[in-house]
Amino acid sequence: MVGHDHDRQRLVRAAFRLEWLTIGWMAVEAAVAVVSGILARSITLIAFGLDGVIELASAGILIWRLSSELRFGREVAESAERIARRIAGGLLFALAAYVVVAAGRSMWRGEDTASSWPGLAVAVLAIPIMLVLARRKLALADQLGSRAMRADAAESLACLWLSLVVVVGLVADFAFGAWWIDPVTSLAIVWFLVKEGREAWEAEKLD
Repeated sequence: MVGHDHDRQRLVRAAFRLEWLTIGWMAVEAAVAVVSGILARSITLIAFGLDGVIELASAGILIWRLSSELRFGREVAESAERIARRIAGGLLFALAAYVVVAAGRSMWRGEDTASSWPGLAVAVLAIPIMLVLARRKLALADQLGSRAMRADAAESLACLWLSLVVVVGLVADFAFGAWWIDPVTSLAIVWFLVKEGREAWEAEKLD
């Protein structure tokens, strides 16, 4: 039993390190993406940056959940997991609503977007970084039996998906200069955001 507890604490500490790495990268990603998106009037980049803010919140909540387990035990940690899923789900729904409204406004007004090399660079870098983080989080989630950790891994996978959408949209915009590419690619994100939000709330109902 002592050895089992020691192994679990080792896994929890590994999860701590992973979440702090997530916070460090997402702070950079969110800041660059949001500023670049505002300057370039890019809905996709702004949505990408706001998803980074959600990822920051998710990582922070998971650190709280892991701290709760170390200090008070797994039963208290389960309560933290439920709160984490509920917050993450609500934020994902809010982001999906923003993307739909902003994309519709852009399509209606025919707003053009400017080039954003910083935005493209951070999106390209995010692809391998989020892939590594998501895989490691999924492995730890299985070892810890943590649904909150798995939900946080889903956030990282969402960020990976958003990175791919951003890269495709920006490259297409650079290549063809079509103003409608940005709002259309941003709408491709909505399905994933709603899916992740629903899964978070459905998991909450099962508890």
